[in-house]
Amino acid sequence: MLAVFLTPAYLPFAIAFVVMIGIGLIEAIGLGFGHLDVGADGIEGHDGVLDWLGLSGELPILIWLISLLGCFTLVGVALQQGASALTGAPLGWPLAAVGALIAGGALNTVVANGLARIMPGFETSVISTDDLLRRRGTILEGAARRGVPARAKVVDEHGQAHIVMVEPHDDRTVIKAGERALLVRREGKLFFVLPEDDRLLQSI
Repeated sequence: MLAVFLTPAYLPFAIAFVVMIGIGLIEAIGLGFGHLDVGADGIEGHDGVLDWLGLSGELPILIWLISLLGCFTLVGVALQQGASALTGAPLGWPLAAVGALIAGGALNTVVANGLARIMPGFETSVISTDDLLRRRGTILEGAARRGVPARAKVVDEHGQAHIVMVEPHDDRTVIKAGERALLVRREGKLFFVLPEDDRLLQSI
C-alpha cells in the first residue's frame, strides 16, 4: 500500500498526509494551538462562509487545518481506490485532487463542527481587539494629538505586546513619547486614550 501511496496518482494525498503529520507533531511538542479570532475586524459579516467551513466556533485554526488535511487525504485515497476498482486505474491526480478537495471540504465541515463541540474548554492567549480596552499603553514615538494618531505599545493580560494607533480622548490633550495612557474606547482600528496624569485616572 505504501508503494501505491507514493505513485503520481496519489501524490497530492501523500503530501497532505505528510503536512498533517508535521503539524500534528508541532502541536504535540507543545508549541501552542493556532487560533482564529472570528470576531476580529475584517471577518465579521462572513458568518455564513465561516459556518460552512466549520470555522465559526472556538476550534483552533491548526486543529481545523489538520482535520481538513485528514479529510482530504482519506477522501482522495478512497476516490482513487474506487476508481481503480471500477476502471482498473486511478484517476489523474489533478482530477482526483479537485474531487477530494470538494468532498473533503464538505466532510471537514461536519468533523470540525463536531470537534468544536467536544473542545468547549479550550483556552487561548489570542484576544480580541476590544480586550485591550481599559489597559494602559505607552506612546512609542512622536506625540498623539486629535487627528494625529501615534503608535503605542499595550501589554495584554497574557504578557503579549500589541502595537496600536491611539489618539487622545480630549481635543486639547497631547500625549508625548514615553508617556502612558489608558485605552478608553475604540473606533475601527483607532483607540482613544486618556493620559495617565488625567485627573479622572488618579483614583484608578
